[in-house]
Amino acid sequence: MSKMKPVLKIFAAIAFSGILYGCGKKHDEQDRHGHGAEEPMARRPEAVTVTSLTSEQMDAVGITLGPVENRNLTEVIKANGILRVPNNNRANATSLYGGVVKSLSVQLGDYVRKGQVIATIVNPQFIQLQEEYLALASQMTLAGQELQRQQELNEGNAGAKKNLQTATAAISSLQVRRASLYQQIQMMGIDPDALSDTGLKSALIVMSPINGTVSNVFSRIGSYVDVSSPVAEIVDNSLLHLDLQVFEKDLPRIRVGQEINFTVTNNPSVSYTAKVFTIGASFENESKTIAIHSSVTGNKNGLIDGMNITGIVSLKNVTAPAVPTGAIVEADGKYYIFVETDKEEEEPGHDEHHGHDHAHTENDGHGHDHHHEDDGHREGKINFEKIEVAKGVSDLGYTAIYPVAVIPAGARVVTKGAFFINAKMSSPAGHAH
Repeated sequence: MSKMKPVLKIFAAIAFSGILYGCGKKHDEQDRHGHGAEEPMARRPEAVTVTSLTSEQMDAVGITLGPVENRNLTEVIKANGILRVPNNNRANATSLYGGVVKSLSVQLGDYVRKGQVIATIVNPQFIQLQEEYLALASQMTLAGQELQRQQELNEGNAGAKKNLQTATAAISSLQVRRASLYQQIQMMGIDPDALSDTGLKSALIVMSPINGTVSNVFSRIGSYVDVSSPVAEIVDNSLLHLDLQVFEKDLPRIRVGQEINFTVTNNPSVSYTAKVFTIGASFENESKTIAIHSSVTGNKNGLIDGMNITGIVSLKNVTAPAVPTGAIVEADGKYYIFVETDKEEEEPGHDEHHGHDHAHTENDGHGHDHHHEDDGHREGKINFEKIEVAKGVSDLGYTAIYPVAVIPAGARVVTKGAFFINAKMSSPAGHAH
């Protein structure tokens, strides 16, 4: 509650000055009627451009002053994006044959190399294929002997040509079947040339197709898998790409080779870099953004496929007068700053020829005159002038400004708390004496 007291003080001061303004306005009207002056038709009040605050009020809301600085700022484009791994650097470890998972050799997050065993699958059919392959050897021996006999008979005109053709077809069929089984057994991870009656293997080995990190495990021991049921997913994060979503208006300023600085949403304290290698040619869904594809360069520690990021594309460096971004306020679609000034605070529609300048004399009924001086001359008060500016590049908490009116060299501007001054100036009491 005690932290709210300074802020309440300034708003109480604004409200109190509003009451003073109402009384002052009534007194001024009575004063003019007392002089018998004829009043012209009421005019629309002019905008207040100068106001004042006491040191106590400034301290209460934390208002600080500083100079307009010449700063080297970098023009940037900010956009959101996501980290992606190209499809050719992402793979599933899959069994080519159906079976039950007997063992799993990896866990989520493990790094594996191409050819490393991921799991073993068992199925009685595996043994049957090896048995058939071994049995073909003896069948081919017999078929070869029969073919040779028919060839000899045919040469002596003792055998029928049809029998020779049948023997030739039989040996050819066995050779095709043996070649097929040879390939199937190889794909199971078994060396067909090393097979023997006592060396049949009942387990199929599932290996990693690429180097990378296990990003997902889909199976568990005892579950059934086939070619449509991958055992695990492996992702090679060393070739991460950054897909930055840029709006159409910023697209002409993006070019191939540009550097992007980005941070991960869940860890904004660490910065990474990427380089643009291609620019998308179509809008992404309904977002009306275009994907800018970039390759992540340098440090990749902590980066994972699918992470959301915030990227900054540096365009060019400019040197310009700049103030802290918080020193600029927006009102009625325009931007303003507040500059310390010697100009005195005036009420809206003030007329030097029709009013009483900055003080008027009031008789207290005892022959004594009392002079009411302008607030700008009261001890402990500082006057501020509201000056319109055009905003330029923003970088590292500063924004370039291009003032509409000339700001004197060495002038101090409100660098913090400009919002409170703008609120005071916009209120009906903001111009009161």
